[in-house]
Parts: sequence; structure tokens; C-alpha cells
Amino acid sequence: MTDTDTAAPTQPETASLPLPDRGYARLSDRILVRVSGPGTDKFLQGQFSQHLEEVTGDRALRGAASTPKGRAYCLTRLARDGDSVVLDLPTALAEQTLTQLRKYLMLFRGTTMETLDQGMIWGILGQDTARAAAGGDVSGLQAAGDVLRLESGLLIRVESDERGLERYELWQTSGESPDFADAPQLSLADWHATEIAAGVPALDEAGWEAFVPQMLNLQHLDGIHFKKGCYTGQEVIARMHFLGQLKKSLFRFRSSGDVTPGADIKMGDRSVGTVVNRVRFNDGSVELLAVVRHDAADQPLTADGNSLTSLPLPYAVPEREQGDDQESSAG
Repeated sequence: MTDTDTAAPTQPETASLPLPDRGYARLSDRILVRVSGPGTDKFLQGQFSQHLEEVTGDRALRGAASTPKGRAYCLTRLARDGDSVVLDLPTALAEQTLTQLRKYLMLFRGTTMETLDQGMIWGILGQDTARAAAGGDVSGLQAAGDVLRLESGLLIRVESDERGLERYELWQTSGESPDFADAPQLSLADWHATEIAAGVPALDEAGWEAFVPQMLNLQHLDGIHFKKGCYTGQEVIARMHFLGQLKKSLFRFRSSGDVTPGADIKMGDRSVGTVVNRVRFNDGSVELLAVVRHDAADQPLTADGNSLTSLPLPYAVPEREQGDDQESSAG
């Protein structure tokens, strides 16, 4: 019998408590995709909730691509890189997402959408770590979406977490990997924990085409432009916004036991929401983001049999104050 035969199964990666306040992580669960050619902006404008005129060399903004029924199948950030636009996709959903988008890309002759095989994404915590990676001053990156162009790619300020900690992503599109000096290397789970603490959702197979973008708080992450022209799913998304029909949104919780993405959030025996994404910590606890009905969010809730404790998000969701006692028309 070999050592491999007797080796214990690999344990799932866990995040550290307390959360680190500096360091970097290779975001191996995401890939970069480049859209190039004469129809780049028209193609993306017709599929994503972001206005492409707002995506500039200095600003990389979030957006969602949705079905005609307004259900998001892609959450991404769009960044200018010369005459092309680069976006990020979760590796696990990349193939089916690209297949969906290529149905519309066929209408734009000479425009391509290709995976950057050598592309990498790095998550960065703390301004000092970002400064080391950039090899210079990053104080100009003041708000989420601000971009600094580097020889190796794009340094993007992303949303701070609940602690107010500066977070960045380096989209390495060419050149050598950055030098992070003496900053510690973090686990992918550490980065996921700061994403949840920042109120940033991520879709997996269970969340594919399950939510309207507003249910995921994308409008509070500058990911929906309500005054742009027509795009796939816009009618549903705009109606939910302008008619005040949002009755579910993204909440953050803690659980003492593990929960599964896609699991029901229960109020007694009644399903009132769905787990979107979660991270496990090294003490056995879990933090999660879940779409929950507004009229149930302050009640005792469980997921996979575990009691949930509500945690704050670092941004306001004013829609929760509107019509909390009405039945959801969004399913």
C-alpha cells in the first residue's frame, strides 16, 4: 500500500479568524476574458446591466448579464484595456456563461471573446500590499472601480469590507507576476471571507439564473445603470426598480455550523430565502450571503438546520424599508 493510498482526504480550505488586514491571494477560481473588435461596446451594451460609456480607462465597473426573464447568469466587472474590454468569470461557470454570451456575439462580425490563458487575478488586502504590487503610489485609487494601469495589467480598487479595509484586485494580463515584498500570502478562503464581509455576492451552479440582479444588491455595488438603453432582461430589472417591487435582497449571516450554497433559508417550516455563497472559518463557524424576504429577515432563521445570526453589510439597502409586509411578486 502506498503513502497515497493511506493519505487522509484533503480538508476544505478555511479562512482565518480574525480576518487578515494585509496580504495577497491568487484568485484561482476566476478567469479573465477579453472582448475585442469593432462591435465590442455594442455587444456588451446589449447584454450587461452596466453602461459601457461609464467603463473607462480609469473606471472598471460591475455588471450582470441576465436572461430575458431578468435572472442573472453572470456577475462580473468590466475593465477597459486599450481598445478591448476585459471581464472576469468564475471558472466553474465560465464555459456555460461564454456559451450563453456567444449566442449574441454572433451578430457582431469581427468581434471576438477569448479567454486569457496566461491571465491571472490577485486579491490584495491593505494599501501597503497594493503599493508593493504596483511599485509606486496607489493613493489615487479612492473609490471602488478606480483603476491604475500597470505594465502587467490593471490594479483595481474594489469594495472595502465591513472593517473599512482597502481591498484591490490585480488583473494580470501580461508580464511577470507582481512582487508583493514581505506581504503574507493568503488563502483563497481568506479572500472569499473579505468578499462576504464586503457584501459582494458570487454565483455558483445553484445560483445560476436564480436571482434578479437587485436581489443580489448589485445596484448598491454600482452594477446596474437604470438609465441606459435596452439590454437583455432590462424590462424585468427596470420594472422591479421603478415600481418598487423588490421584496427580497442580499443579507449577511453567521452560522455555527456549515451550510450549503443553494440551501433554503427557513422561518420555521417556511422557506423565505436562499443561501448564495458562504465561507468556512478555522473555528468551524460560517459566514454567508443569502437572498431573503424583507418581511422575514428579522425573524429567527435557519439554514441546513443551523440557526443564523444577522450581520451588518457595509452599505445601505433602502429598498428594505419599502413594503416589508407585501408579498413578493418576484418569485
